[in-house]
This record gives sequence, structure tokens and C-alpha cells, in this order.
Amino acid sequence: MTAATRARQRFSLVLIKPSHYDDDGYVIQWLRSAIPSNTLAVLYGLALDCKERRVLGDDVEIVISAFDECNTHIRPERLARQIGTGPGLVALVGVQSNQYPRAMDIARPLRAAGVQVCIGGFHVSGCLSMLPEVPAELKQAMDLGISLFAGEAEGRFEQVLRDAWQGALKPLYNYMADLPSLDGAPMPILPATRIKRTGGKITTFDAGRGCPFQCSFCTIINVQGRKSRRRSADDVEQIIRRNLAQGINRFFITDDNFARNLDWESIFDRLIAMREQEKLNLKFVIQVDTMCHRLPKFIEKAGRAGVARVFIGLESINPESLLGARKKQNKVAEDRKMLLEWKRVGATVFAGYIVGFPNDTPESILRDIGIIQRELAIDLLEPHCLTPLPGSEDHQKLHKAGAYLDPDLNKYDLEHVTTPHATMSAEQWQKLYHDTWTSFYSLEHIETVMRRAVATNSQPGNMAFLLIWYYSCVTLEKIDPLEGGYLRRKYRKDRRPTLPVESPFVFYPRYVADLLYKHFKLAQLIWRYGRFRRQLKQDPDARYYTDAALTPFEEDEFDSLEMSTVGAAKSEV
Repeated sequence: MTAATRARQRFSLVLIKPSHYDDDGYVIQWLRSAIPSNTLAVLYGLALDCKERRVLGDDVEIVISAFDECNTHIRPERLARQIGTGPGLVALVGVQSNQYPRAMDIARPLRAAGVQVCIGGFHVSGCLSMLPEVPAELKQAMDLGISLFAGEAEGRFEQVLRDAWQGALKPLYNYMADLPSLDGAPMPILPATRIKRTGGKITTFDAGRGCPFQCSFCTIINVQGRKSRRRSADDVEQIIRRNLAQGINRFFITDDNFARNLDWESIFDRLIAMREQEKLNLKFVIQVDTMCHRLPKFIEKAGRAGVARVFIGLESINPESLLGARKKQNKVAEDRKMLLEWKRVGATVFAGYIVGFPNDTPESILRDIGIIQRELAIDLLEPHCLTPLPGSEDHQKLHKAGAYLDPDLNKYDLEHVTTPHATMSAEQWQKLYHDTWTSFYSLEHIETVMRRAVATNSQPGNMAFLLIWYYSCVTLEKIDPLEGGYLRRKYRKDRRPTLPVESPFVFYPRYVADLLYKHFKLAQLIWRYGRFRRQLKQDPDARYYTDAALTPFEEDEFDSLEMSTVGAAKSEV
């Protein structure tokens, strides 16, 4: 076989999870990013399965590369040269609406060089599932010869690879009407070299998909469906053991609501056996709803299974706002009980909070933040703007009504105002979003959360790390902590094409000065809270600390809390 013949038998598959642009037009990228991409892990696992099954033929080698742009510098021209003139495919995976402009900026030079490109993810799937016609930005992609993939790739990815091998990608692969089973599906996996580019060396997998609730702002239910589809406990154990074999023992289970995974108990029982019988050091992050404590033994078994961090969709403490968003499952009167149960098992509690419901005002939101600080045992709050994400019911209604929707998809990141509000100007709403973060993460409240960590047998050092990370992302980086990381990387020529490339005499001095300033301020924070942590460690009474948030109460005592007055107070505003 000649060298030319051997070259024709190689198929290059490049998987890229794109980032998006900051307000200055630079790609948000870090030396070590915070949140790993589950979609990248899923597609890499599917690609490995296709490679092992030789779906392109026994004489064809599929060479797979996977990159997360949040921690990797992506150079489209270099990728084009690496792929060369042979068959290959660059798949831009898990592309959310705010990442779509960046995905297109990566795709254009690849297409100009003749490289086949496919884009999939929540933006494509959400638009095709909820809008009456294909939006202009998706048509533009197809006009450039970019293939679009809607739906989930299990059982379908090999067809895309075969079409790419033949040089005959379809303009659109639409599987939204046929969501696949996950039972026995190839496992999500990433090489350890990729995983270790995240700050916590944590990887991801989805134990299930779908959520039964009907929140109007949510895209999950319209992209992944409302029916629970899940991996078995055997599949989950296999995923974990394969990662343990490459030195990874921290996992983010990305189910949007793990409490509604019908196999949650069998999965927890398996994890408990691995931890308690085999003494494996396993830790997990999960996402749940506010009613998870009603499931008998759910929180108890979560603690034994190694759930160290839990994200809860609190969204609001105003019953009117929750009802208006069709989030009827949230019961404000039970939030205290649920949160204290999580604290009893030593979990760090993250909670989402939405700014911009129709009745919200700057005064009412900041009042609510104060109540949350005093009365709810939430360690880290994550405020976000109410955003009509493509794929959500909110977006669908506004689109049909012809209402204003910001045309810049890069802003659909939950951090920017994208549509008018009933009582606030865009400037007021945007300011309120930032004020919400700075109000919750006051220097005094950070100390309160650390005191609560000691009193609930959590690790104050770990809590201090998380609080400093969140505080510094908000105050220093001006960015949502979920998009954060360590050591911001910027490349002068990677600026958004709609903005001019800056002079090196302006860009580099400012970039270096910015890094030095941020590290100096970060060092100050570490010194301050490191000293406070040592003080708590030396204080024999620290473990007896209590406050309103840590005080158990009966449901008939709810009226004595400030939280009980929120709905009435807002209706008077």
C-alpha cells in the first residue's frame, strides 16, 4: 500500500466545544476553566465507539481530537492545515445560543479551506423544536455549507461520520422528534489530559435526560423532553470505574434534575457500595429541584453516595413570580427545611436565582437578597437575568408576538438584558443584575457563610476557596463564576470580527497590568479569609454558631419569617 493510499484511509474527527465573547470582544478562555463540557464527553464517547466498531470500514482509522475552547486556544487555520485535503470533519458540539456567534467565527475559515463542518447543540435544537421556521442565522450556516445537527447523537452519529467520509454531509440532521434511549448507550468519557485542564480536575456524565416540570424559561424540557431517559446503575458504575482508571474521581452529574431520574435510588445505592465497601474516594456534584427532600431518603443517600455539592433551582422567593414562570413545584415555605437537610449531610449548597420577573423592582430584589442571606442556608447564590433563551416557551411567545429580542446571540448568556422589562429600563435591569451579585457576596456575608460551614461540619477551607472564586469572578473578572477559571487568557487577534484588532502597544501592556492587578487583589482576599479561617479553627465555640438560617422550624412557624411577607410586599410595590 502506497503512502497516498494510506493517507486516504485516515479520517480526522475534531470535536470542539466553543466558548463565547466577553463584552470587549475577546474569547472567554482560561489556563484552567471551571466547568467541564458534558456534551464534549458524550460525543467523544460516541466517537470512540464508532472507531472501535470501525463504522467507516476495516481499513479506515478514525483519528479523534477533542478541545474545549474555554481552556484551549483554537486556531481554525491550523486545524485546516492539520486535516489537510483528506476526509475529515470538525464538529462544533453543545453550542448554546451565546456560543453560536463564536462557533460561526470558527466555522467560516474552516469552510473557506474546504473543511467539512457540523454544528449541534441547544441553539440549533431549541430553535428547530420551538420556532415555526428556521431562523436566519441557521439558514446562513447552511448557505455556507455548514451541516446542522438537531437532537441527540446516540445511534445517529455514525451516519454523520459516514456521510462526512463520503464528502456528502446533509445540510440538516433533525432528530428532535425521536429522542434515543440511554440504556446501554456508549459512555461519556474524556482523556485525562483534557479533564486536567479544569481547575478541579472534575469530569462529567449524564445519568439521565429530561425533566417533568414546565418552567417557561427552561430549554431542557423542549430539547431533551419531559420524559425520564436514563442510564442504568451498571452503566454509571462503568463510567466511574473507567475514569478512576485514569486517575479521575470527581464527577459532575449533569442531569438537569437528578431527583427526577427514576433510577436515582439504584444509582445512589451503587455509589454507596463503592464508597463504603470498597472505600473508594468519590465525590459528586448534582442538580435537583426544591422538592427533592420529599423523596424518602433521597438526601440521606445522596450524602452517603458522596454528593459534596448540590445545585438547587431556587429562582425566586416570591410565590407570584414562581407561579408566573410555571415553576409551581417550588414551595417557599419548605425551602428552609430542604436546605437544612442538605446541610446535615455536609453538602455545599448552590442556588440559582432569577432577576427580572415581571413584578421585580430594584428595591424588591435587593430586599429578597437580604432575606435569603438571613433566613436560608445557601452557601453560594447564582443570580441570572431572566433570559428568553431560544428553545424556551418564553422565547417562543415573544417571537410569535413580534416583541423585541436582542439580535446579538452572544448576549444570551443569562448575564445580559435581552428584552424589555415591564417596570425597569434595560440599564436599570443590567445594574440590578450586578448589584444582586455584589449584595449577596458582601465581605461580611462571606464570613457568615464560613461560620455556618464550621457549624454544619462542612470544610471551611473549601468553602473559603469557593467564596473567593465567586467573589473574584464577579468583582475582578466581571463575569459569571460558571464561566470562570484561573488565569484569563486573551489573544489579540482572536477578537470578535465585528470589533477592530487592537494595537500590540495597547493590548499587551493593558493585559499584563490587568493580570497583575487581579492577582494582587486575589492575594489580598486569600490572606483575609485565610486568616479568618484560622481564627475559626482556633475558636472552640465556632462549631456552636447559629443564626436564623440554621434554626429548624415547624411549618406553622413560617409566618414568623420575613420570607412569608415577600409576595404581599411585592404586590404593594
